[in-house]
Order: sequence, then structure tokens, then C-alpha cells
Amino acid sequence: MREKLYTVREAAQFLNVTERDIIDLCDKGLIPAYKVGGVYLRFKKEHLESMKGKVKSATEEEIASYALKDKVSDFLAYNDFYIFSFLLISIFAFLIVTL
Repeated sequence: MREKLYTVREAAQFLNVTERDIIDLCDKGLIPAYKVGGVYLRFKKEHLESMKGKVKSATEEEIASYALKDKVSDFLAYNDFYIFSFLLISIFAFLIVTL
């Protein structure tokens, strides 16, 4: 009898992570995967079971390592237009009120 191989979706449901996390773990070489037809990733159940406790801790470590400096720089990068607009409007309002 042939062993059932899990798809990316089934592996993600088994480990309670996203499909993108499964693909990232495969790219890093943390989960052994098999390619079917050169494209489709498949996983053995025993490999997934061995990763069950390790996957969440790796994700939590990545979140914890996201430093405050990186958070601030991301905030400024994504909101620079709004910050600049607010400052410009504030300066114009100040000039109108004082003149």
C-alpha cells in the first residue's frame, strides 16, 4: 500500500500555519518535501509530525526579533505622504492664523 503524501494546503492545516509559511520552510530546507511533476510539493506525514512543535516557535522567534527600529522605519516608509501632508497643512494653518 502506498503512503499518502500531503499537499501544501493539507500540510498547512496539519501544522496550523499558512501555506506561505510551509513553502518558506521548504525553501529554507526545514521540512523535507518531494516534487511531483517537477512543480507540486508533497510531504510525508512523519516529517510533518516531527515539525509540529518546532514551526510555531520559529514563527514566534521571527516576530520577537522584529526590532522597534524596523517597526518605526516601516511606519515612516509607508506613511511618509500623510506625515508630510499633515506637516505642510499645519504650517499653512499656523501662517494663516498668525498673519
